[in-house]
Amino acid sequence: MRFRHRVTTAALLGAVVLPLAVACGDGQAGPDTLVVYSGRHEGLVGGLLDRLEQHTGMPVEVRYGGSAEMAAQILEEGDGTSADLFFSQDAGALGALSEQGRLEPLPQDVLGLVPQQYRADDGTWVATSARARVVAYDPDQVSEADLPRSVDDVVDPKWRGKVGFAPTNASWQAFVTGLRVLRGDEAARQWLNDFAANEPQRYKNNLAVLDAVDSGQVAMGLINHYYWYERIAEQGENRVNAKLHFVGGDDPLALVNVAGVGVLSGNDSDEAARKAVRFLLSQEAQRYFADETAEYPVIEGVSSSKHDLPPLTEIQSPDLDLSRLSTLQQTLRMLQEAGLS
Repeated sequence: MRFRHRVTTAALLGAVVLPLAVACGDGQAGPDTLVVYSGRHEGLVGGLLDRLEQHTGMPVEVRYGGSAEMAAQILEEGDGTSADLFFSQDAGALGALSEQGRLEPLPQDVLGLVPQQYRADDGTWVATSARARVVAYDPDQVSEADLPRSVDDVVDPKWRGKVGFAPTNASWQAFVTGLRVLRGDEAARQWLNDFAANEPQRYKNNLAVLDAVDSGQVAMGLINHYYWYERIAEQGENRVNAKLHFVGGDDPLALVNVAGVGVLSGNDSDEAARKAVRFLLSQEAQRYFADETAEYPVIEGVSSSKHDLPPLTEIQSPDLDLSRLSTLQQTLRMLQEAGLS
């Protein structure tokens, strides 16, 4: 049996900020409306979610906010939540809701569409797309022989002041949570202290990290893979100086996280919610993720026609129960203690 970390409503609510109230609104949707709480940004998935009404046969209302914020909102609302479906940017927020009994099991024919490592052990959520943690690097400063082979290489003193990261970004926080789960808190705390002592450069988001690598401000940056592929698609590979390195080797720096979806327990639109999940796992939606967001599809037989991604099966990501990424509050405290928040 896998050990499950409990996440209280109060702990998750610590992540809620004022913009959530604006994102969710104060009104209650009607009983004949499918309400989606989306932790994914409207600019990324709005075009896809606009198609849900056609595929569910029901009016759809989408409320946007951060994934942790939306999960906290659902827990706070309890049985009175308007949400029928939760579309999360990461597995951790889905795991937190599942632990609190807020997600209902999905049908087996839906679960069977997705590889076992990309769905909840209890069947309460499935991945809709995947993203790999990678190292962007400046080839003028980093030779192939010097590329990091593990997370420990990143804290080598030779990279002092030459590594960029985005401390407030959810993908960085999920990576640190994965490091904690894989190596234990004490080893993760030591790595964070070593990383902080190496004077990494802080940026507001992953795009800014990639910009810094591309311009030579830093030698390396810790990002998700799709930022680089989107940049290549926009500008052409010959106009992008930064290169991409997949660490692999079951290392924490090779973490593959997922966006995913779950149906809320006791929702008012159960059949439509399940249809929405099936749509997000359809070839149409999976091609959208592959082409429009440069993420990895999670069903067989779909690949990108725009981005030359290495196969997901070749990344050698660590064996990790992604639901355990729900322990975000412990991670945030550890980051604060290390001066990396």
